[in-house]
Amino acid sequence: APLNDLLPLFHGNGKKGPGEKGKGAGKGAGRMNGHHQENGMENVMLFEVVRLGKSAMQSVVDDWIESYKHDRDVALLDLINFFIQCSGCKGVVTGEMFRNMQNSEIIRKMTEEFDEDSGDYPLTMAGPQWKKFKSSFCEFIGVLVRQCQYSIIYDEYMMDTVISLLTGLSDSQVRAFRHTSTLAAMKLMTALVNVALNLSINMDNTQRQYEAERNKMIGKRANDRLELLLQKRKELQENQDEIENMMNAIFKGVFVHRYRDAIAEIRAICIEEIGVWMKMYSDAFLNDSYLKYVGWTMHDKQGEVRLKCLTALQGLYHNRELNAKLELFTSRFKDRIVSMTLDKEYDVAVQAIKLLTLVLHSSDEVLTAEDCESVYHLVYSAHRPVAVAAGEFLFKKLFSHRDPEDDSMPKRRGRQSVNANLIKTAVFFFLESELHEHAAYLVDSMWDCAAEILKDWECMISLLLDEPLPGEEALTDRQETALIEIMLCTIRQAAECHPPVGRGTGKRVLTAKEKKTQLDDRTRMTELFAIALPALLAKYSVDAEKVTNLLQLPQFFDLEIYTTGRLEKHLDSLLRQIREIVEKHTDTDVLEACSKTYHALCNEEFTIFNRVDIARSQLLDEQVDKFNRLLEDFLQEGEDPDEDDAYQVLSTLKRITAFHNAHDLSKWDLFTSNYKLLNTGIENGDMPEQIVIHALQCTHYVILWSLAKVSEGTSKKEDMLTLRKQMRAFCLMCQRYLTSVNTAVKEQAFTILCDLLLIFSHQIISGGREALEPLVYTPEASLQSDLLNFILDHVFIDQDEDNGQQDDEASKIEALHKRRNLLAAYCKLIIYNVVEMNTGADIFKQYMRYYNDYGDIIKETMSKTRQIDKIQCAKTLILSLQQLFNEMLSDLGPSFDRSSSAFCGIKELARRFSLTFGLDQLKTREAIAMLHKDGIEFAFKEPNPQGEGHPPLNLAFLDILSEFSSKLMRQDKRTVHMYLERFMTFQMALQREDCWLPLISYRNSLQAGGDDDTMSVVSGISSRGSSVRSKKAKPATGKRKLPEEESSSSSTEVWMNREQSMQTPIMMPSPHLTSTIMREPKRLRPEESYMGVYTMTPDQQQQHTHPQTPQPQHHQTPMDYNTQVTWMLAQRQQQEEVARHRRGTGLMEDDEEPIVEDVMMSSEGRIEDLNEGMDFDTMDIDLPPSKNRRERSELKPDFFDPASIMDESVRSTHFLGYDAFQR
Repeated sequence: APLNDLLPLFHGNGKKGPGEKGKGAGKGAGRMNGHHQENGMENVMLFEVVRLGKSAMQSVVDDWIESYKHDRDVALLDLINFFIQCSGCKGVVTGEMFRNMQNSEIIRKMTEEFDEDSGDYPLTMAGPQWKKFKSSFCEFIGVLVRQCQYSIIYDEYMMDTVISLLTGLSDSQVRAFRHTSTLAAMKLMTALVNVALNLSINMDNTQRQYEAERNKMIGKRANDRLELLLQKRKELQENQDEIENMMNAIFKGVFVHRYRDAIAEIRAICIEEIGVWMKMYSDAFLNDSYLKYVGWTMHDKQGEVRLKCLTALQGLYHNRELNAKLELFTSRFKDRIVSMTLDKEYDVAVQAIKLLTLVLHSSDEVLTAEDCESVYHLVYSAHRPVAVAAGEFLFKKLFSHRDPEDDSMPKRRGRQSVNANLIKTAVFFFLESELHEHAAYLVDSMWDCAAEILKDWECMISLLLDEPLPGEEALTDRQETALIEIMLCTIRQAAECHPPVGRGTGKRVLTAKEKKTQLDDRTRMTELFAIALPALLAKYSVDAEKVTNLLQLPQFFDLEIYTTGRLEKHLDSLLRQIREIVEKHTDTDVLEACSKTYHALCNEEFTIFNRVDIARSQLLDEQVDKFNRLLEDFLQEGEDPDEDDAYQVLSTLKRITAFHNAHDLSKWDLFTSNYKLLNTGIENGDMPEQIVIHALQCTHYVILWSLAKVSEGTSKKEDMLTLRKQMRAFCLMCQRYLTSVNTAVKEQAFTILCDLLLIFSHQIISGGREALEPLVYTPEASLQSDLLNFILDHVFIDQDEDNGQQDDEASKIEALHKRRNLLAAYCKLIIYNVVEMNTGADIFKQYMRYYNDYGDIIKETMSKTRQIDKIQCAKTLILSLQQLFNEMLSDLGPSFDRSSSAFCGIKELARRFSLTFGLDQLKTREAIAMLHKDGIEFAFKEPNPQGEGHPPLNLAFLDILSEFSSKLMRQDKRTVHMYLERFMTFQMALQREDCWLPLISYRNSLQAGGDDDTMSVVSGISSRGSSVRSKKAKPATGKRKLPEEESSSSSTEVWMNREQSMQTPIMMPSPHLTSTIMREPKRLRPEESYMGVYTMTPDQQQQHTHPQTPQPQHHQTPMDYNTQVTWMLAQRQQQEEVARHRRGTGLMEDDEEPIVEDVMMSSEGRIEDLNEGMDFDTMDIDLPPSKNRRERSELKPDFFDPASIMDESVRSTHFLGYDAFQR
C-alpha cells in the first residue's frame, strides 16, 4: 500500500484527494531534492528538542506549524523523520522515498537502517537524558493536535499522512517501531477525542442558540443570524464527521491489533488510553463495545496490563453519574474483579480491592455477601498494602453507615457515644473470622481509615466497666476478651507507630506531625488507663487471658504523667493489684506479664522508681523466703513427698523464675537451693517434672545474671571463680538430666546446655573481653556424644513415633516446631565450632530423608561450615555418605543391588551435596580434591575376603563418588585419576563384569585428557535437555528449575562448570540487534526442549527418543581424545550456522499472541465462560448526535465476546505470527 493507503477508510466522495497539492506544494516539490541535508538537520533538531524537554512545547509546535504553512511537504517530511528517530532508527526518509516508495518499502528500508549494536530505543533507554523523553513525546503529540485543531487537521493531508505512517509502523515486527508508533497513535487518538468533545459541546451550544433564535417572534427574529448559525452547525458537523473517520482509522488500524500485542508494554498503552477515552468522552466511548476490550484484557498474563485495566475502570466507577452505563459490564465481569483480589501480583490485588470499594460506594446491591467475604479475610494479609486496601473496603461496608439521628444529637461519650456500636461491630467481625486470631493485623489494616474509632479508648473502657444501658445487650465473656485484645493492639500501634511483626520492612523515620500525634496519643492513653487499669485488673483478676493482655498496657505509658498528673495513688492501686495477681496465679504467661510490667515501671529516669522498687523488693522477699521454707520441708519428706507441698514448691518456683527472667535476684542465693533440689531429683529419680524444668530454668537465669555482672568489670575475682565453678557444675547436672526418663526434662536440659556451651565458648573473649578467658568452657567428648545422641533419638524421628497419638494437626505442627528448635540449637554448636565439625556428618546424612521438615536448617548449616573450613566441610560430607553406605551394607549385605532404593537414595544425596558447591571451581578446588581422596581410600579400604579377583567390598562407593567428578577442574581430574591408579591392580583395569562397573564409571568421569569427558557430553544431551546459554540468550522453554529440583544427571553440571574457564563451542551467540525477542514455540515436549541449543545426529535423536535403550557408552571406556575433538568441532560448525541464520532474522518478532492466562492464586472462571451469544463485529466510532436534535441509539444487549477481536478488519491483515496465534 502507498504511504497514504489508509485514506479511503476515512474519506468520502467529492473531497480533495490526498495526492492533490495544497498551498505551497509546488514549491516544496521543487526544493525537496536540494534540501536533504538541511531537512535532516531540522528533524534532528526537532527530535533533540523533544528529547531534552527544555523548550516550551507550544513554541516548538508553533514553529513547525509555520514551517508547514510555508512548505507542507518539507514540514511533513520532518515530522515523519521525527517519528522514525523517536523509534531509535538511524535512517532518514528522503523526499524521493516519500514521493515514490510505498509504505511497506519505506518501513523495510528503515528497518535495514537500524543500529544493530543495541536492542534499546528511546522509550526503553535508561539514564537521565531519556528520563523525560516519553512524557515530552506524548506532550508534543497532544500540543500538535491542539494547535492544529481549527484548521490543519482538516486539510486532508497532514493527518492522513501521519495516521497512515503510524498505522504502517504499528504493524511492523520491529518492536521499536511498533512500540513507539502505538504510543504515538494512542496519544493522537486521545487528542482527537478531546477535539471531538469540544466539537460536540460547540454543536450543542450552536443548536441551543439556533433554537432560541428560531423561537423568537417573527418580527424579532434575525434571519441572517439563523443562516449563520445553520452554516456554523453544518461546518461543525462536517468537522465532527472528519474526526470520526480519523478516529475510526486509528482504532481499527492500530488499537484493535495492538491491544493484544506480544509485548506487555504495548498492550498496557492501549488499555490505558481507552480508559482515558471512556472517561473523557463517556457519551461516545462508554459503552459495551469498548468496555469489552478492558474486560477481556483483565485476563492478561502480565500484571502490568491487568493493572492498567483496573486503574482505567477506577476512573469510570469513581464518577457516580456513569454507573448506569456500567451495569451490564459490572454484572458480567464482577466475578473476575473479585477473583483478582487474590492476584499473584500484589499491586494488581491492591487495585482490584480499591475498585471493588468504588463499586461498593456506587451501589450496595452489586456485591453479594460471598463477594464481600472474599475481600474481608484479606485484612489479615501479610502484605500491608493489600491489607490496608481490604481494611478500607471493610470500613466502607461495615462502619461507614451511621444513623442520621446520631449526627443531629449532641456528642456523647463512653458507651453512649456514636463509636460504641462501631467498636462492637469490630469485635463481632474479629470473633467471626475464626481462621484468623491476629487482632494486631486487623487493627493495622484499619488504622489509616478508622483511627478515630480505634483510638476511642474512653468508649472501650466504658464498654468494659460500665453497666449496660436499659435494653442494651451486655458483652459476653468471649466478646470482652476480644475487646481487650483489640484495645491492647490499638494502644501498641498508637505508641509504636509501626506495623506488627511480619508486615512492613521495619521501623521508618516519623515525620514531625506523626511524632506529635504519637506523643499526644501516649499522653491521652496514660491519663485514661492510669486511672482505669486498676479497676480493670480488679474486675478480671481471675481471668488469665484478660489479665495477661491488660498487664501489657503500662509498657506503653508515659510514666512522667504519674507525677505531673498527680496520679501516685492510682500507681499504688496498680501495684497492689499486680501483687494480688502474682499471689493468685501460677500461669506462666500471667507471671511473665507481671514481671515485664514491674520492669517497665522500675525505670530510674522517673521519680516513681523508688515507690515501685520498694514494692518489688517486698514481693520478692516474701516469695524467696516462702520458697526456701517450703523447699526445706519438701526435701525432708524424702521419697514420699506430699502433693500439696509439691504444688506449693512448684507455684512459688514458677513465680521466682518468671521474675528472675527480667530482674536480677542475685542478692538472694538461689543457686544453692536450686542445685540442691536438682541433685535430689537425680538421686531419688522421682522429682515432679515441672519442678525440675523450672529449677533448671531458674538456675540458668542465675548463671546468666552472674555473667552479666562479671562482664561489666566491676565484680571481684572471687565472683568470676564462683561463676566458673557454678557454671561447670550446672553443665554437668544438665548432662546427667539428658538421660532422664522424662522427655520434657531432657529437652529443657538439652536446650539450656546448648545455650550455655555457646555463651561460654571461645566467642566470649572476642570484642576486647580477654578478662573472661577463665570462663571459656570446651565440652568433653562424652558431652558431645550425649548431645548428638539426643538429637538422633528425639529429632530425626517419624511424626507417628512422637508420642504416638497426636491426631490434632495443630499439635503436630507444634511438635515439629519444637524439634526444629532443638536441631537449630545443636547446629549452632557446629557452626560456631563448639563441637567437632565431623559430628555434623550424622546431621547431614539426614538431608534427603527429612528434607521437608529440616532441609532448610541442614542446608544452611552446610553453607556456614563451608565458609568456616571448606576442606573439613567436604570431609564431613563424604563421611556422612560413608556412614550411610556402611549402614546399607549391614542391612543388605555386600552383594546388594545397585538399583535398590537405598543405594539410589545415597547417590541422590551425593548429587544434592555436589550442587551445594556451586559453579566456582577455583573456590572449592582443594575441598573437592580432598573429598575424592577420602572417597577413593574408603572404596578400597576393605579387600574382598574371596581374593583379588573380586572387587573390594566398598567399591560401589565409587559410583556415589562420581557425582562429584563434575566439580573437579580438568587438571585435577588427571591428578585424582593418578591417585586412583595407585589403589588399582593391573587386573582391575581389565575387568568388565557388572560388579566392576562403579570403577569403570568413575574412571570414565575422570579420564578427560585435558577436555571434559565424553560421558558428560552424551548425558548432558540426553538427560533433560538442560543447556548452557550465553548471558543474553532467551531460554527455549519456561523457567529453569532450581538445582535442587532437577533430577538430571550431574554430568550436565560439567558444561556449566566449563563455562567459567573457556568458551564452550556448544553455546550459541545471541543476536545483538534485537529490540525484540525471538519467541520460541509456546510448549515443547521434553524431548524437544534442547533443539534450540544442540544439533543432534539422527542416531543421537533416536537414542534420546528411546531412553530405555541401553547405552553402551555409559559402561565402556570413553571414546578417544581425537574422536571427542572431531565431534565437538562438528557441533561448533553446526551451531555457528544456526547462529548466523538467527542473526539474520533477529530483528523481527511475532507481534501478536494470545494474552489470556490464568494468573490467579485462586481463579474461578476462565474467559471461555464469556462466549455465550455475543456479537462478532467491531463497532465503528460513531460520535453521539447533538442532544437537542437526535435521540440516542440504545445499547446492544451484549458485546462481551472474546472472539470478536477476530473481526474482519483484523482478518484482512496478514501477520507473520498470525498462524502461531491461531494455533
